[in-house]
Amino acid sequence: DMRSGSVLGAEALLRWHDPERGMLLPERFLPRIASDPVGVEVGNWVLDAALADLAIWRGAGLDIDVSINISGHHLHSSGFVQDLSEALARHPEAQGRLFLEVMETTALEDVGAVARVIEECARLEVGLALDGFGTGYSSLTYLKRLPARRIKIDRTFVSEILNDPNNLIMVQGVLGLARAFQREIVAVGVESVEQGRLLLQIDCDQAQGFGIARPMPADELLAWSRQWRPDPAWSAVAGLAWDDTLRALLIAEVHHRNWIAQLLYSV
Repeated sequence: DMRSGSVLGAEALLRWHDPERGMLLPERFLPRIASDPVGVEVGNWVLDAALADLAIWRGAGLDIDVSINISGHHLHSSGFVQDLSEALARHPEAQGRLFLEVMETTALEDVGAVARVIEECARLEVGLALDGFGTGYSSLTYLKRLPARRIKIDRTFVSEILNDPNNLIMVQGVLGLARAFQREIVAVGVESVEQGRLLLQIDCDQAQGFGIARPMPADELLAWSRQWRPDPAWSAVAGLAWDDTLRALLIAEVHHRNWIAQLLYSV
């Protein structure tokens, strides 16, 4: 939370320490197993490992959520809810603090099936986050049918929010939808103080990204959370009252910055 400075959660990120190629990011290996049974095995392993870490953090006094990305193949697998229930039973300390992240584009492939899984997960006190929001259809109908508790604005909109007025307007529109449907909202991909400051100015308080913390091993998170403080620029913005006139000036500022950038590029 950039406004209050509190740490609300962590996202489990998978890395493969290959003995020959070094550390590999997910896009280097996950697509190859996405539709294979081994993909489900890997997903269940990540789920169990993340819940174990969450139990350790909560036991040490860090009461946060943990989010885990779930592929469409894994979500639709026949034993998904049973596997999830058994993992939670092995880690009761993590009860009520787990979020599953599903890409918006994946959810829209079969809205009815995903909605049923969400309802079953809710009975296990597991929340669902709609990831990559804005990259699919972002329809009001889909928001109504998909009872996701959390919406995550895609990083492609956040990364250019300072220079592209259309991205700023898109983020403002998603914020309006989220409030109308009473959903939590998180801006993904905040990499600079300036991006975070602008998000605070349009009342988007929750964010994640390299501007807050780079990926770290689970055993380092506890110490990091105890010393992290929001940037002074964020704290300064948090104490100001922003009305429609000031927000209109923000949009004008982004338009102006974009115009200057285009002018310099043409020269």
